[in-house]
Amino acid sequence: MKKEYDFSNAERGKFFRENIRINLPIYLDPGNQEFINTLAARKKTDPSKVVNDLIKNNIRIIKFLD
Repeated sequence: MKKEYDFSNAERGKFFRENIRINLPIYLDPGNQEFINTLAARKKTDPSKVVNDLIKNNIRIIKFLD
């Protein structure tokens, strides 16, 4: 990295987009990924749906225990 950068010609907010939805990648441990893929294949569905269903169920359990 340089010690100093020249921002005198910079444009503030050039890439800002209001109300944008960003989907961040989530990386699973290899064993968890294999389990999810196997379960998704067995249910004939997408691995994303399996992960979301597992998270929703965990949220319900946590709310119930609170």
